[in-house]
Amino acid sequence: MNQFDDSALAVDLNEATQLVKENRFDAALKLLEIILSNNADHIDALYLAAVSSRYLKKFDESKNYIEGLLKVAPDMARAYQELGHLNKALSNDEKAISSYRQACELNPALYASWAALHEYFSKQNNISAKLHAEEQIDRLKSLPKTLLYIDQIMNEGRLGIAEKRCREFLKVHPTNTYAMSQLAEIADRLGYFDDAEVLLEKAVEFNPEDGDLRMKYAMVLRKKQKFEKTMEQVNILCQKFPNNISYQTQKASELMQNGDHEKAVDLFDHIITKNPVNFSSYTFKGHALKTLGKTDDAIDSYKSAYNIKPDHGEAFFSLSNLKTYSFTDNEINIIEKQLSRIDLSLKEKVYFHFALAQACESKGDYDKSFHHLSEGNLIKRNQSKYSIEMMDKDPIFILGLPRAGSTLIEQILASHSMIDGTLELPNILSLAQSLRGDDVYGKEGKYPKVMSNFTESQRQIMGEEFIRDTMMHRQNAPMFTDKMPNNFRHIALIHLILPNAKIIDARRYPLDCCFSMFKQLFAQGQEFTYGLKEAGSYYNSYANLMNHWDKVLPGKILTVNNEDIIDDLEGQVERILNFIDIPFEESCVSFHKTERSVRTASSEQVRQPINKKGMGRWKPYAKHLKPLLETIDNTLLKQEDIDLINS
Repeated sequence: MNQFDDSALAVDLNEATQLVKENRFDAALKLLEIILSNNADHIDALYLAAVSSRYLKKFDESKNYIEGLLKVAPDMARAYQELGHLNKALSNDEKAISSYRQACELNPALYASWAALHEYFSKQNNISAKLHAEEQIDRLKSLPKTLLYIDQIMNEGRLGIAEKRCREFLKVHPTNTYAMSQLAEIADRLGYFDDAEVLLEKAVEFNPEDGDLRMKYAMVLRKKQKFEKTMEQVNILCQKFPNNISYQTQKASELMQNGDHEKAVDLFDHIITKNPVNFSSYTFKGHALKTLGKTDDAIDSYKSAYNIKPDHGEAFFSLSNLKTYSFTDNEINIIEKQLSRIDLSLKEKVYFHFALAQACESKGDYDKSFHHLSEGNLIKRNQSKYSIEMMDKDPIFILGLPRAGSTLIEQILASHSMIDGTLELPNILSLAQSLRGDDVYGKEGKYPKVMSNFTESQRQIMGEEFIRDTMMHRQNAPMFTDKMPNNFRHIALIHLILPNAKIIDARRYPLDCCFSMFKQLFAQGQEFTYGLKEAGSYYNSYANLMNHWDKVLPGKILTVNNEDIIDDLEGQVERILNFIDIPFEESCVSFHKTERSVRTASSEQVRQPINKKGMGRWKPYAKHLKPLLETIDNTLLKQEDIDLINS
């Protein structure tokens, strides 16, 4: 479209918008139809056409416009709100409420959706949900129109305009805590967590009775790995607002983060007693039960969640992520039905695609399984900014790529009487982030160059802080593990501040590792797993980096291949324990009998004796894996596997 066409479109769209505001829906629709005949996917035109058609009682046309809108903007909150209005006009109350819920989840600043939910909750006598809706309505009523507009454009991804408008507003109203929270959210989304923390800390000082404000502050503290401060803020929220289920749920989540899963389960039970239809509490409770090894109870909890809300994709994905659960035909039908919906958010679609991929694999339908893996990863890749180019004794660091076997190594070591298993600790990543300062990710900046200026005193202080700050995750053993896989990016930092630390490189055969990464839906991060080419390139980069450290720091890192553990468990256990310099214990060989919390996707596998189930799982998908073969360093592969993929 040329500049003239753009100008003409803008004029027509402004006129159509004005006609809608004047309730001249017939004239607006005629103009919008002309716009859409030349640009069928124009988001604003589709939205206004849906609104106009609904007011003209052309309900079928309105539905078609909304479906077209959701195809090009599947996470547009106002589209779901309009779908709610349409279903309400058609007396489809259940569908209307579902749409309004979705709208509010995507954009909490939609007054009409909250008002509709308040009306519904009042009729259902759902007191806690009704009060929550009232709080949101009162808040929105009190906001200046400028801030409502900022909320709208911010939730539609127009962060640049939102930031400009927000800063302009704060120049005139410097103590407006809602505007401060908006600017903090923009900073958060752009990755400037330090700025977000400062803004929210000041906002909470100005308005300590604002629960939502304090919750936002707590969530930024959590992102900065300040878990004690996060819990402190959540406790304040629960004390000030004892009937607020959202705050109680967050407290239970923080208990899980701090490893107190039994208390978390008790709190979730308390929440469910107060609100039996709180589906998310059942899901979170399932996560806690899974970590405790209570798999059957976790399954029941996940099922309770999806029985309340069949489009709650996380519940189905959580079942599939157990890796030991087999979906019934009825459950598969539910998943397929949900995926056929137009009005399903991208987040839920991803969960359902990964769940269905697991279900298809268990039935031997590898082509269909791969299709759903590809669809789920494509959504995540499109949402991601990742590209291949971006890229009391000291602890035992177990690092490596995802799905490379680090959880198995950790379980083996945590079975030793001299070692505490502490799961994935964020402290090294947090330290690296703080050293980076205001650098923009992907550009040359302070870190890692700043390390060349460390004094011996600075290095010692940072090492001591790491030992002290991680103490809350440990028991009384003289050694402990840190299983954060991404620590491999910071081996130099680890070596400088913890010179006696042991580092174990968990390695797995490239095809098994890369396909397993592609097959796993990660909760957050790991953006390189959303494409086969990206995964293969990342594997190459990882292997090259570790080769570098083997040359620079000989003997510092022990590479442990997953295949070697499977072929010779006892021999590899002896090798690992010799590297750490502690005596052999039989319990490390019978690691699957060790009772402890395991949070990763491999939680069920490490509770079983060693087996070869995870080897060669890529082979049924071989014909789809040429992008991997074209990317991975072929010297790392077996010729027979290269031939299989090429056949």
